[in-house]
Amino acid sequence: MALGLEWEDRRGTDAEPDDSEQEQESRRLDGRLVVPSLIAWAVLVALLPAPILVTLSVGITCLVGALVMVLRSARTSRGRHRTSRSERLRWVRRDLGRGLGGAVALSLAATGLVCTAASAQLARAAAGPTQEWAHNRAVVRAELILTLEPRVITRGDERAGLVIVEAKLRTISARGHTAKVTSPVLVMAQEGQGWEDLTWRNQVTTLAKLSPTDGTERSVAILKPLGTPDRLPPGTGLARIPDAVLEGTDHVRDRFRTALSSLPADSRGLVPGLVIGDTSLTPEDLTEHMRSTGMTHLSAVSGSNVALICGALAIFVARLGLPRRWRTPIVLLGLGGFILLCRPEPSVLRAGVMGTVGLLALSSARRRVSLPALGVAVILLLCSDPWMGRSYGFALSTLATLGLVLWSRPWGDAIASRLPAWARLVGDAISVPLAAQVACAPIIVLLQGSITTVAVLANLLAAPLVAPTTVLGVVAAVLSPLWMPLAVVVAWLSAIPAWMIARVARICADLPYGELDWVDGVPGAWLLTLLTVLALLTGPWWRFQIARRPILVCSLLAAILAWLWPTHRFGSWPPPDWLVVGCDVGQGDAFVLRSGPDSGILIDTGPDPAPLRDCLRDLGLARLDAVILTHYHADHVLGLDGALAHLPVDTAYLSPVEEPPEMAAMTLRSLARAQVPAEVVTARAVRLVGDVRIEVVSPGERPVVGGSAANNASLVTDIQVGGVAMLFTGDLEPEGARPLRRILAGRDYDILKVAHHGSAAQDEKVVTNARAEIALIGVGEDNTFGHPAPRTLDLLARTGTVVLRTDLDGDVAVSPHPDRDGSLLVHRRNP
Repeated sequence: MALGLEWEDRRGTDAEPDDSEQEQESRRLDGRLVVPSLIAWAVLVALLPAPILVTLSVGITCLVGALVMVLRSARTSRGRHRTSRSERLRWVRRDLGRGLGGAVALSLAATGLVCTAASAQLARAAAGPTQEWAHNRAVVRAELILTLEPRVITRGDERAGLVIVEAKLRTISARGHTAKVTSPVLVMAQEGQGWEDLTWRNQVTTLAKLSPTDGTERSVAILKPLGTPDRLPPGTGLARIPDAVLEGTDHVRDRFRTALSSLPADSRGLVPGLVIGDTSLTPEDLTEHMRSTGMTHLSAVSGSNVALICGALAIFVARLGLPRRWRTPIVLLGLGGFILLCRPEPSVLRAGVMGTVGLLALSSARRRVSLPALGVAVILLLCSDPWMGRSYGFALSTLATLGLVLWSRPWGDAIASRLPAWARLVGDAISVPLAAQVACAPIIVLLQGSITTVAVLANLLAAPLVAPTTVLGVVAAVLSPLWMPLAVVVAWLSAIPAWMIARVARICADLPYGELDWVDGVPGAWLLTLLTVLALLTGPWWRFQIARRPILVCSLLAAILAWLWPTHRFGSWPPPDWLVVGCDVGQGDAFVLRSGPDSGILIDTGPDPAPLRDCLRDLGLARLDAVILTHYHADHVLGLDGALAHLPVDTAYLSPVEEPPEMAAMTLRSLARAQVPAEVVTARAVRLVGDVRIEVVSPGERPVVGGSAANNASLVTDIQVGGVAMLFTGDLEPEGARPLRRILAGRDYDILKVAHHGSAAQDEKVVTNARAEIALIGVGEDNTFGHPAPRTLDLLARTGTVVLRTDLDGDVAVSPHPDRDGSLLVHRRNP
């Protein structure tokens, strides 16, 4: 399969190529620059963690080597061709452009340029006392500028969230010394200190403690604030962009969000994502669906966004009849405004460059220059920001653009040639996402450890909807500060295709085998790369075999499909007459009781909506009669949206202690949005839900002294279903379990849900007095808490209890034995 990337050696002849050769050359992609740029990228990634002197030495050595090769070529040309100076220069360029020697010279030049620029920027970032003070863990007074928006990370326990901010130091003071620096730092602050309220361009001062980094990231130090940040007045921010312009773009963003406030949840989250890369309003379950279907690039500022905006603006100014000399400046001005609106972050600037290259790749007239343009873009971006080379976003953007350049046009033409004339646009519609997905698949495996098989289908279905959503969204953003009623109308128009994009993501995420497990890490990426190359090289042979033996090939494909088809969705799972199922949701609890032929009761939701949604889907339930949330820790409630978005819920039963308060508030908001009635229950409450009797045995009216307030406020429930007695204990700790000894005395249970994921903090008497035959433990594989504890497992072993744990057994279920009354069967799925 000819890709047009080879160098041709024609140095042995002085003859000029004839017209036919020139025409053939014009149709061939010019890969003489893209390969050196990729080599320079690889070398830079390897050298970034090394000392700056090593990177500088490699850069200078490569530049000297390239210069030597150029001088040698010039001397050879002068000896062979006694002609004018301009003629000799032309032959030097010709020599360096063809053959292995030219490839080596260009690779050395690109590598030298990138490494030298990187060493200069790294030296500038490391200048000053920041790294030395970080190693000494000094307390400093720092003045800094935020270079990215703050991100809040929920920790999954009662501790406050963690605010992550990337910033650049301007001055730093400690030990009686003040220095002006330009060092990038990573700010790690507690939520509630005020850092989450800042924006990307704010300049602040703060008292903080420095600590060192591992040297593999952009930041030269970690800055942990010891208090709230003090904002500096306007006019001291980013000098390269006037503050009035930045404040204007902030105003447009705020008004745009106001215009979107009345839209449905999915559209309200997707429209700002497609327009300005703001994903803060996107529902968590929709984000997971888009990730599993390979559609996350739609809700980030990418090259496709840039191409759409520039293309739409170019068409608009052309329809206005403006002179040609004004069209390009206006389009560039619009692109600058769009970048400011999206925040001029490295990822946005990268998207602007790659979007321009992508437009060239899809243009028939300029396709030949797209590959050299990609090479130049990679080199320039790496020179401007060397740490971009280690970014997965940069890798995905570059590889996607490379896939478009190499394959979108030929694959689109090949598909179109087999379709009727009226349907030939389908060729490009299929080839664009297919080319991008093939190129990016190895990096995606590195990120998520699986292969997304529905990505091409999902992106193909969503592609016609992206342009109207993006263009109408931009129009709504521009109108929002001028006339809000009209902006709201346009926003609702953009909401229709955005809602359809969300439906595509949700439906495709539920398709069987939408994701295939793959070898994790770097070996998996290299394996997929090898298989992809083999498929591309053997493609013509496979086409020949299909055309020659269609029946045999179709039979083989049908046999493979029958072997791979997920039969468990139709019979083998869940087991017949199941009573309780433990869902494998990672480090968290999620258990489902059967309350009717097609209904269930969910006890806790785990930390992630996606695995809970999959578990409920595979159970084939039509509704949830109740959701019991034992307490408000993240590993028990964060997956709630996975249930609310998938099934109707009649009632939610909640713990009386709203701790931690932020998680409780978020949970209550989710229930309110889904219009699910919520009831707080305490000890002695009894509810009959379908075929299930639920008695709450804890917490009581008196608060428990000691331990975690949230854990000891867990709803402990005595449940009877199908003649089987079960005890669910949430995350109860020994302090909260001791009062239960008297309450549970004399009660025998068939099934015990072990408290707190099998931690060592168990009340031994409660466990032994339960005399359960089966113990259920919801726990995540390779968790860092040591759950389940060996002490707890030994305790259960002494009582003769059969232990089912989701980290080793996958989804687990218990059902009555069909032939032995009173006996139970245990089932494991994906152990």
